[in-house]
Amino acid sequence: TNGETTTQGLDGLSERCAQYKKDGADFAKWRCVLKIGEHTPSALAIMENANVLARYASICQQNGIVPIVEPEILPDGDHDLKRCQYVTEKVLAAVYKALSDHHIYLEGTLLKPNMVTPGHACTQKFSHEEIAMATVTALRR
Repeated sequence: TNGETTTQGLDGLSERCAQYKKDGADFAKWRCVLKIGEHTPSALAIMENANVLARYASICQQNGIVPIVEPEILPDGDHDLKRCQYVTEKVLAAVYKALSDHHIYLEGTLLKPNMVTPGHACTQKFSHEEIAMATVTALRR
């Protein structure tokens, strides 16, 4: 909806992970990108991307690889810090629910979170301390 995206490429991932493990890989990373707009990301986009990350994590763990899960909120747009924090919290909650629903061993995963930042086109300026606090607050929720 609204030009939103999800990732593809899970087909055959189990076989690729098995080969990566044989080749000595211990970690793998998967990234899903979400954009903030007036009506985005939608609940559907958040849920779909969270489920993709959970399916990826399941495949990795089945093959003895630690999944690095990256739900990335892009800094494109004119959203402010508060909006990015809100979206980040919603996305992280959805990702961890999906991971739980897919029976992922959470202690065997790594999260690569985005920093909570205003959009590049946001005219309001925020201090490094405000950005740090918004990021830590989002991660703690």
